Amino acid sequence: MRNKLDWKGVIPALTTCFKKDLSVDQDFIAKHVTWLVDSGCTGIVVGGSLGEGATLTHQEKLRTISTCVQSVGSRVPIISGVSSLSTRDAVEYARAASDKGCQGLMVLPPYVYCSDWREMKAHVTAVFGATDLSCMLYNNPVAYGTDFLPQQIAELTYENENFHAVKESSADIRRLAAIRVLIGDGLNLLVGVDDLIVEAISAGACGWIAGLANALPKESVALFDYAASGDFERAHKLYHWFLPLLRLDTVVKFAQLIKLVQAEVNMGTVFVRPPRLELVGRELEESLTVIRTALENRPEFQRGQQPRRRREKNANRMDKMNRIEDKAGKS
Repeated sequence: MRNKLDWKGVIPALTTCFKKDLSVDQDFIAKHVTWLVDSGCTGIVVGGSLGEGATLTHQEKLRTISTCVQSVGSRVPIISGVSSLSTRDAVEYARAASDKGCQGLMVLPPYVYCSDWREMKAHVTAVFGATDLSCMLYNNPVAYGTDFLPQQIAELTYENENFHAVKESSADIRRLAAIRVLIGDGLNLLVGVDDLIVEAISAGACGWIAGLANALPKESVALFDYAASGDFERAHKLYHWFLPLLRLDTVVKFAQLIKLVQAEVNMGTVFVRPPRLELVGRELEESLTVIRTALENRPEFQRGQQPRRRREKNANRMDKMNRIEDKAGKS
Protein backbone atom coordinates (compact mmCIF):
# COMPACT_ATOMS: atom_id res chain seq x y z
CA MET A 1 0.00 0.00 0.00
CA ARG A 2 1.21 3.50 -0.88
CA ASN A 3 0.07 4.87 2.44
CA LYS A 4 0.31 1.97 4.87
CA LEU A 5 0.89 3.37 8.35
CA ASP A 6 2.87 1.80 11.15
CA TRP A 7 -0.02 2.17 13.64
CA LYS A 8 2.21 1.91 16.72
CA GLY A 9 3.06 3.94 19.79
CA VAL A 10 1.11 6.67 21.56
CA ILE A 11 -1.36 8.39 19.22
CA PRO A 12 -3.48 11.01 21.00
CA ALA A 13 -7.13 11.35 20.10
CA LEU A 14 -6.86 15.11 19.86
CA THR A 15 -9.20 17.31 21.88
CA THR A 16 -10.61 20.29 20.00
CA CYS A 17 -9.75 23.55 21.71
CA PHE A 18 -12.51 26.15 21.55
CA LYS A 19 -12.31 29.85 22.17
CA LYS A 20 -14.74 31.49 24.59
CA ASP A 21 -17.22 32.01 21.73
CA LEU A 22 -16.91 28.25 21.00
CA SER A 23 -15.19 28.73 17.65
CA VAL A 24 -12.29 26.37 16.97
CA ASP A 25 -8.92 27.75 18.06
CA GLN A 26 -6.72 26.69 15.15
CA ASP A 27 -3.69 28.61 16.45
CA PHE A 28 -3.76 26.66 19.69
CA ILE A 29 -4.24 23.37 17.84
CA ALA A 30 -1.02 24.03 15.91
CA LYS A 31 0.82 24.66 19.19
CA HIS A 32 -0.79 21.65 20.87
CA VAL A 33 0.04 19.06 18.21
CA THR A 34 3.62 20.32 17.96
CA TRP A 35 4.01 19.87 21.73
CA LEU A 36 2.53 16.36 21.56
CA VAL A 37 4.88 15.25 18.80
CA ASP A 38 7.87 16.89 20.49
CA SER A 39 6.95 14.80 23.55
CA GLY A 40 7.21 11.54 21.62
CA CYS A 41 3.71 10.87 20.28
CA THR A 42 3.71 8.94 17.01
CA GLY A 43 0.55 10.25 15.34
CA ILE A 44 -2.52 12.45 15.83
CA VAL A 45 -6.19 11.48 15.52
CA VAL A 46 -8.46 14.40 14.58
CA GLY A 47 -12.22 14.61 14.91
CA GLY A 48 -12.83 11.64 17.18
CA SER A 49 -15.33 11.48 20.03
CA LEU A 50 -12.83 13.05 22.44
CA GLY A 51 -12.39 15.79 19.85
CA GLU A 52 -16.16 16.39 20.06
CA GLY A 53 -16.36 15.43 16.42
CA ALA A 54 -20.14 15.14 16.48
CA THR A 55 -20.38 18.88 17.21
CA LEU A 56 -17.93 19.94 14.47
CA THR A 57 -18.94 20.72 10.92
CA HIS A 58 -17.14 18.92 8.11
CA GLN A 59 -15.38 22.15 7.23
CA GLU A 60 -14.15 22.61 10.81
CA LYS A 61 -12.77 19.09 10.85
CA LEU A 62 -11.13 19.53 7.46
CA ARG A 63 -9.55 22.81 8.51
CA THR A 64 -8.21 21.12 11.66
CA ILE A 65 -6.68 18.40 9.49
CA SER A 66 -4.97 21.11 7.44
CA THR A 67 -3.66 22.79 10.59
CA CYS A 68 -2.23 19.51 11.87
CA VAL A 69 -0.72 18.55 8.52
CA GLN A 70 0.94 21.95 8.20
CA SER A 71 2.24 21.78 11.78
CA VAL A 72 3.50 18.19 12.15
CA GLY A 73 2.31 16.21 9.14
CA SER A 74 5.84 15.73 7.87
CA ARG A 75 6.84 14.16 11.19
CA VAL A 76 3.91 11.91 12.11
CA PRO A 77 0.73 10.75 10.36
CA ILE A 78 -2.44 12.78 10.75
CA ILE A 79 -5.44 10.46 11.06
CA SER A 80 -9.06 11.51 10.85
CA GLY A 81 -12.01 9.95 12.58
CA VAL A 82 -14.80 9.11 10.12
CA SER A 83 -18.24 9.00 11.67
CA SER A 84 -21.56 9.93 10.19
CA LEU A 85 -25.27 9.22 10.20
CA SER A 86 -25.09 7.93 6.63
CA THR A 87 -22.68 5.86 4.59
CA ARG A 88 -22.74 8.43 1.78
CA ASP A 89 -21.66 11.24 4.11
CA ALA A 90 -18.93 9.08 5.62
CA VAL A 91 -17.54 8.22 2.17
CA GLU A 92 -17.62 11.85 1.03
CA TYR A 93 -15.88 13.00 4.20
CA ALA A 94 -13.19 10.31 3.92
CA ARG A 95 -12.34 11.52 0.41
CA ALA A 96 -12.28 15.15 1.52
CA ALA A 97 -9.98 14.28 4.44
CA SER A 98 -7.62 12.54 2.04
CA ASP A 99 -7.59 15.62 -0.19
CA LYS A 100 -6.55 17.73 2.82
CA GLY A 101 -3.46 15.61 3.39
CA CYS A 102 -4.77 13.17 5.97
CA GLN A 103 -2.64 10.01 5.99
CA GLY A 104 -4.98 7.57 7.71
CA LEU A 105 -8.59 7.03 8.75
CA MET A 106 -10.16 5.85 12.00
CA VAL A 107 -13.45 4.36 10.81
CA LEU A 108 -16.47 4.23 13.12
CA PRO A 109 -19.82 2.53 12.63
CA PRO A 110 -22.66 4.94 11.81
CA TYR A 111 -23.97 7.03 14.67
CA VAL A 112 -27.47 6.25 15.99
CA TYR A 113 -28.28 3.35 13.63
CA CYS A 114 -27.06 0.09 15.14
CA SER A 115 -27.88 -3.02 13.15
CA ASP A 116 -26.63 -6.44 12.13
CA TRP A 117 -23.30 -7.57 10.74
CA ARG A 118 -24.41 -7.44 7.08
CA GLU A 119 -25.25 -3.74 7.28
CA MET A 120 -22.33 -2.72 9.47
CA LYS A 121 -19.91 -4.61 7.23
CA ALA A 122 -21.30 -2.82 4.17
CA HIS A 123 -20.87 0.56 5.88
CA VAL A 124 -17.25 0.21 7.00
CA THR A 125 -16.27 -1.54 3.77
CA ALA A 126 -17.60 1.42 1.78
CA VAL A 127 -15.51 3.81 3.89
CA PHE A 128 -12.40 1.63 3.58
CA GLY A 129 -12.86 1.60 -0.19
CA ALA A 130 -13.45 5.34 -0.51
CA THR A 131 -9.70 6.09 -0.53
CA ASP A 132 -6.40 4.22 -0.55
CA LEU A 133 -5.56 5.56 2.92
CA SER A 134 -4.48 3.18 5.67
CA CYS A 135 -7.53 2.44 7.85
CA MET A 136 -8.14 1.55 11.48
CA LEU A 137 -11.52 0.23 12.64
CA TYR A 138 -12.76 1.71 15.91
CA ASN A 139 -14.63 -0.95 17.87
CA ASN A 140 -16.41 0.53 20.89
CA PRO A 141 -19.61 -1.40 21.57
CA VAL A 142 -20.10 0.36 24.92
CA ALA A 143 -20.37 3.79 23.28
CA TYR A 144 -21.77 3.00 19.83
CA GLY A 145 -23.87 -0.13 20.31
CA THR A 146 -22.17 -2.01 17.48
CA ASP A 147 -19.76 -4.79 18.38
CA PHE A 148 -17.33 -6.03 15.73
CA LEU A 149 -16.50 -9.55 16.88
CA PRO A 150 -13.04 -11.07 16.31
CA GLN A 151 -14.23 -13.32 13.46
CA GLN A 152 -15.88 -10.33 11.78
CA ILE A 153 -12.71 -8.27 12.12
CA ALA A 154 -10.81 -11.17 10.54
CA GLU A 155 -13.26 -11.20 7.63
CA LEU A 156 -12.75 -7.47 7.07
CA THR A 157 -8.98 -7.95 7.17
CA TYR A 158 -8.96 -10.56 4.43
CA GLU A 159 -11.31 -8.57 2.18
CA ASN A 160 -9.84 -5.03 2.48
CA GLU A 161 -6.19 -4.47 1.62
CA ASN A 162 -6.04 -1.04 3.29
CA PHE A 163 -7.53 -2.22 6.61
CA HIS A 164 -4.43 -2.34 8.81
CA ALA A 165 -5.41 -1.78 12.45
CA VAL A 166 -8.17 -2.00 15.01
CA LYS A 167 -8.74 0.27 17.98
CA GLU A 168 -10.23 -2.23 20.41
CA SER A 169 -12.27 -0.42 23.07
CA SER A 170 -14.60 -3.16 24.25
CA ALA A 171 -12.56 -3.18 27.50
CA ASP A 172 -12.42 -6.98 27.19
CA ILE A 173 -8.73 -7.82 27.24
CA ARG A 174 -9.49 -11.28 25.85
CA ARG A 175 -10.47 -9.72 22.54
CA LEU A 176 -6.85 -8.93 21.69
CA ALA A 177 -5.78 -12.57 21.99
CA ALA A 178 -8.87 -13.72 20.09
CA ILE A 179 -8.11 -11.38 17.18
CA ARG A 180 -4.44 -12.37 17.16
CA VAL A 181 -5.32 -16.09 16.99
CA LEU A 182 -7.43 -15.48 13.88
CA ILE A 183 -5.20 -12.98 12.06
CA GLY A 184 -1.70 -13.41 13.47
CA ASP A 185 0.38 -10.35 12.67
CA GLY A 186 -1.90 -9.29 9.83
CA LEU A 187 -3.45 -6.47 11.83
CA ASN A 188 -2.01 -3.96 14.29
CA LEU A 189 -3.86 -4.00 17.60
CA LEU A 190 -4.34 -0.75 19.47
CA VAL A 191 -6.22 -0.03 22.67
CA GLY A 192 -8.53 2.94 23.16
CA VAL A 193 -9.23 2.59 26.88
CA ASP A 194 -6.69 4.60 28.87
CA ASP A 195 -6.82 2.60 32.10
CA LEU A 196 -6.22 -0.69 30.28
CA ILE A 197 -3.02 0.18 28.47
CA VAL A 198 -0.46 -1.85 30.44
CA GLU A 199 -2.65 -4.96 30.42
CA ALA A 200 -3.32 -4.47 26.70
CA ILE A 201 0.37 -4.27 25.83
CA SER A 202 0.94 -7.50 27.76
CA ALA A 203 -1.82 -9.06 25.63
CA GLY A 204 -0.26 -7.93 22.34
CA ALA A 205 -1.30 -4.31 21.73
CA CYS A 206 1.31 -2.28 19.86
CA GLY A 207 -0.41 1.11 19.99
CA TRP A 208 -2.52 3.36 22.17
CA ILE A 209 -5.14 5.85 20.97
CA ALA A 210 -4.72 7.93 24.09
CA GLY A 211 -6.86 10.50 25.87
CA LEU A 212 -4.81 11.82 28.78
CA ALA A 213 -1.85 12.19 26.43
CA ASN A 214 -3.46 15.50 25.44
CA ALA A 215 -2.41 16.87 28.82
CA LEU A 216 0.38 14.52 29.88
CA PRO A 217 2.16 13.26 26.76
CA LYS A 218 5.56 12.62 28.36
CA GLU A 219 4.00 10.46 31.06
CA SER A 220 1.91 8.63 28.46
CA VAL A 221 4.89 7.92 26.21
CA ALA A 222 7.01 6.79 29.16
CA LEU A 223 4.27 4.44 30.40
CA PHE A 224 3.85 2.94 26.94
CA ASP A 225 7.60 2.55 26.43
CA TYR A 226 8.16 0.96 29.84
CA ALA A 227 5.44 -1.63 29.21
CA ALA A 228 6.39 -2.25 25.56
CA SER A 229 10.05 -2.83 26.51
CA GLY A 230 9.12 -5.21 29.32
CA ASP A 231 10.23 -2.84 32.06
CA PHE A 232 7.18 -3.63 34.18
CA GLU A 233 8.72 -2.51 37.45
CA ARG A 234 8.81 1.07 36.19
CA ALA A 235 5.60 0.63 34.21
CA HIS A 236 3.54 -0.42 37.22
CA LYS A 237 5.04 2.30 39.42
CA LEU A 238 4.10 4.96 36.86
CA TYR A 239 0.74 3.28 36.19
CA HIS A 240 -0.14 3.37 39.89
CA TRP A 241 0.36 7.13 39.88
CA PHE A 242 -1.39 7.65 36.54
CA LEU A 243 -4.51 5.50 37.02
CA PRO A 244 -6.73 8.08 38.82
CA LEU A 245 -6.22 10.36 35.81
CA LEU A 246 -6.47 7.62 33.18
CA ARG A 247 -9.84 6.61 34.60
CA LEU A 248 -11.17 10.05 33.67
CA ASP A 249 -11.13 8.79 30.07
CA THR A 250 -13.67 6.04 30.81
CA VAL A 251 -16.74 8.02 31.93
CA VAL A 252 -19.46 9.92 30.06
CA LYS A 253 -17.91 13.35 30.66
CA PHE A 254 -14.44 12.29 29.54
CA ALA A 255 -14.06 15.25 27.17
CA GLN A 256 -14.80 17.78 29.92
CA LEU A 257 -12.50 16.00 32.35
CA ILE A 258 -9.54 15.66 30.01
CA LYS A 259 -9.88 19.30 29.01
CA LEU A 260 -9.88 20.15 32.72
CA VAL A 261 -6.56 18.33 33.12
CA GLN A 262 -5.23 20.26 30.12
CA ALA A 263 -6.27 23.55 31.71
CA GLU A 264 -4.53 22.55 34.95
CA VAL A 265 -1.24 22.02 33.09
CA ASN A 266 -1.74 25.23 31.07
CA MET A 267 -2.22 23.45 27.77
CA GLY A 268 -5.81 24.13 26.75
CA THR A 269 -9.17 25.46 27.85
CA VAL A 270 -12.22 23.89 29.48
CA PHE A 271 -14.65 25.14 26.83
CA VAL A 272 -16.92 22.48 25.33
CA ARG A 273 -19.77 22.63 22.84
CA PRO A 274 -23.33 21.80 23.88
CA PRO A 275 -24.87 19.41 24.56
CA ARG A 276 -21.74 19.10 26.70
CA LEU A 277 -21.47 21.70 29.45
CA GLU A 278 -18.51 22.64 31.61
CA LEU A 279 -18.24 20.95 34.98
CA VAL A 280 -19.63 22.89 37.94
CA GLY A 281 -20.28 22.58 41.67
CA ARG A 282 -19.39 19.44 43.58
CA GLU A 283 -18.54 17.52 40.40
CA LEU A 284 -15.96 20.15 39.48
CA GLU A 285 -14.53 20.30 43.01
CA GLU A 286 -14.15 16.53 43.28
CA SER A 287 -12.56 16.31 39.84
CA LEU A 288 -10.08 19.07 40.64
CA THR A 289 -9.13 17.30 43.86
CA VAL A 290 -8.24 14.13 41.93
CA ILE A 291 -6.37 16.05 39.24
CA ARG A 292 -4.43 18.38 41.53
CA THR A 293 -3.47 15.59 43.92
CA ALA A 294 -1.99 13.66 41.00
CA LEU A 295 -0.21 16.67 39.54
CA GLU A 296 1.33 17.54 42.91
CA ASN A 297 2.96 14.10 42.85
CA ARG A 298 4.13 13.91 39.24
CA PRO A 299 6.84 11.27 38.78
CA GLU A 300 10.54 12.05 38.86
CA PHE A 301 11.25 10.83 35.32
CA GLN A 302 10.13 14.22 34.01
CA ARG A 303 13.46 15.65 35.09
CA GLY A 304 15.41 13.45 32.70
CA GLN A 305 14.78 9.77 33.43
CA GLN A 306 13.96 7.80 30.30
CA PRO A 307 12.52 4.35 29.74
CA ARG A 308 15.18 1.68 29.61
CA ARG A 309 14.68 1.03 25.89
CA ARG A 310 15.10 4.69 25.03
CA ARG A 311 18.14 5.09 27.30
CA GLU A 312 19.82 2.12 25.65
CA LYS A 313 18.95 3.40 22.19
CA ASN A 314 20.37 6.82 23.00
CA ALA A 315 23.49 5.29 24.55
CA ASN A 316 24.06 3.22 21.41
CA ARG A 317 23.61 6.31 19.27
CA MET A 318 26.14 8.24 21.38
CA ASP A 319 28.65 5.39 21.17
CA LYS A 320 28.28 5.35 17.40
CA MET A 321 28.74 9.13 17.19
CA ASN A 322 31.83 8.94 19.40
CA ARG A 323 33.35 6.26 17.15
CA ILE A 324 32.67 8.38 14.09
CA GLU A 325 34.30 11.40 15.76
CA ASP A 326 37.30 9.35 16.84
CA LYS A 327 37.75 8.04 13.30
CA ALA A 328 37.44 11.55 11.87
CA GLY A 329 40.03 12.85 14.36
CA LYS A 330 42.53 10.13 13.44
CA SER A 331 42.13 10.85 9.76
